[in-house]
Amino acid sequence: MSNVATQVIDHFVSQVGAQAATWLQSCVHCGECAEACHFYEVTKDPRYTPAWKLEPFARAYRARKAPFAGVRRALGLAKEPDEAELNEWQELIYDSCTMCGRCTMVCPMGIDIASLVGLARKSMAANGIGPEDLFAVAEKSREVGSPLGVTPEKMEERIDWLSDEHEVDIPLNKEKAEVLLTISSIETMKYPQSIVAMAQVLNHAGIDWTFSTKGYEATNFGVLSGKADVAKVMIERIVAAAESVGAKTVIIPECGHAYGALRWTGAMMLGRPLPFEVFHITEYLAMLKRDGKLKLKPMDDAITYHDPCQISRRGGATEAAREVLDGFATGFREMSPTGNANWCCGGGGGVAAIQRATPLRLKVFEIKMKQVEDSGADIMVSACANCRQTLDGGKEHYKWDREIGSLVEIVADHLVKA
Repeated sequence: MSNVATQVIDHFVSQVGAQAATWLQSCVHCGECAEACHFYEVTKDPRYTPAWKLEPFARAYRARKAPFAGVRRALGLAKEPDEAELNEWQELIYDSCTMCGRCTMVCPMGIDIASLVGLARKSMAANGIGPEDLFAVAEKSREVGSPLGVTPEKMEERIDWLSDEHEVDIPLNKEKAEVLLTISSIETMKYPQSIVAMAQVLNHAGIDWTFSTKGYEATNFGVLSGKADVAKVMIERIVAAAESVGAKTVIIPECGHAYGALRWTGAMMLGRPLPFEVFHITEYLAMLKRDGKLKLKPMDDAITYHDPCQISRRGGATEAAREVLDGFATGFREMSPTGNANWCCGGGGGVAAIQRATPLRLKVFEIKMKQVEDSGADIMVSACANCRQTLDGGKEHYKWDREIGSLVEIVADHLVKA
């Protein structure tokens, strides 16, 4: 086995604790996870069976750390993957897994395959095995503050332009604020109206808030690529920004994995408790509505909601968007399946940033088209800019006639003006 392969396996096995070990030993090879995977669904290729994606790493675990590992090695039953096999497995670990967690829902053994894929990515990335384009945007995040090159200076310019263009107050670098709002670089560069919408809503509700150039980028490509050092840097910047203004609340914008990265793993990466509460923007909108601070006029269009995996299924905020839509979106109807069982957009987990994965990702969009058409909706809204970008790419490719929108933008468009 090559030195690189040895290093990957050493790194992976060193990360395996009791929980991961239980998962690695529990698979009964029933194949239930296949039918839950969108990549398998559109190809029927058994290689895309979620459990199979972990096969080299499961073998390595059985050879190195599992009960009776020594016996397996002595009997020659512990063949570990070599570098060629790990390179071949890039497509399964990176290109065809969005870490959406849908497979875990149907696994009779409760194996969290997404988390195991995350461990595998960390081990591969630590040794230079993985998609170069995904690694490049992760490194750009570290170097300039954003995966799309939005430096603090560009962020300030963007905010000034949007504030003037839309005649809305967008506070930046206030000395003190109760709430720190973060942003996704996709919104900054492709969907700037989303920034305006968030500002309009928070101003409407009378919230004391600000952006900060010390830590503004919620998108964490360190998590997506498996580069743990980059992931920690991105968390540290947001925490430093929040602490500098004394914020008690940090709001994650319409970005799925950014929510999980900060809310559910941020303290672990930081090495101490987060000094603030973390809410996804949909959760915060729902809170404002419950408190009577969000006044909305009716919207009659036939709309449906696409659940971002990392907000709903993996994040636990499934009902927040529906609470916001309830009452004012009179034409709302659910797609099927929906909520925690909803199909992934196909671009999560960094897949949208991997160029070679484009054909497979576009194929997955066929699932979403059918879901929306079956619902009878004319508009599909979501609360994740990465989902939105992926869905827009599918819409353009297939010349699809439905609209795709942002939940926060729809809310802002239907505010009852004072």
